[in-house]
Amino acid sequence: MADNHGNTPAAWTAVVIGLAAFVVGGVGLMAGSMLTFWIGVALLPVAIIVMKVMDAMGLGDPASH
Repeated sequence: MADNHGNTPAAWTAVVIGLAAFVVGGVGLMAGSMLTFWIGVALLPVAIIVMKVMDAMGLGDPASH
């Protein structure tokens, strides 16, 4: 395992977006707003895409290339 495993800008950005997605989805479920819930669900793939793009830009773990 690399010394900076998970400690890269790409990883942290994906975690923050993913956490926001779960919070938005959870708030939507609690409030009974299915639109808000689905917005949260739609944010999850965004986190993965952003992480992959940032990784390709060199902001990820260099050992994974």
